[in-house]
This record gives sequence, C-alpha cells and structure tokens, in this order.
Amino acid sequence: MELLQGTLDLLILKAVSLGPLHGYGVLLRIQQISGEELIIQQGSLYPALYRLEHQGVIASDWGESENKRRAKYYRLTAAGRKRLDAETEKWNRMAGVIAGILRTTPESV
Repeated sequence: MELLQGTLDLLILKAVSLGPLHGYGVLLRIQQISGEELIIQQGSLYPALYRLEHQGVIASDWGESENKRRAKYYRLTAAGRKRLDAETEKWNRMAGVIAGILRTTPESV
C-alpha cells in the first residue's frame, strides 16, 4: 500500500515513540505495526529522519546494532512528543471527516 502524502513523518514519530530504533529498524517497525501493509522505501526514510532530527523532534545517538555494526539510534524528544500528539489528533479528525463524506448518500444531502 502506498503512503499518503505527508504521513511518513507521523509514522516515523510513532515508531520511535515506541522505543529507540536505528534507521532500518524504524522502517521495519512501521512495516510490523502496519501488519506488513505499508512498505517504506529507504530512499524516503533517511531524508525524513534527517529532516525530523534537524527540526528537533527526534534526536540520535550512535550505538551498536544487533549484527554488531555501528548504527545511529533515533529517539523522540519532548518537542517530538508534542508534535506526535498534535499530528495524531489532526489525522484522526481528518480521517473522521473523510469517513463521514464517504458515508454520504444521495438521500442525506
């Protein structure tokens, strides 16, 4: 399933809110929590991680991955928590509005 425009940042924030992850781990976590429905391309993920870190909503530290390689681990900042909460609320409102529109019948107009 293809991501809707503008949803990748929200999904990354949610993924790292569940615990620190290295870049590829973020990709795998999103796939896992979507029930393998969403496939994130690395070419989209890494620029988004850089952008979110530059905005101060995620931070990173170097560590060692499961396969003993050096990896950058990302975590949510306090500003990231606020943004995640705000974006989640906005997304849920928008999804409700769109669902209501899609349920509209000729008789209800």
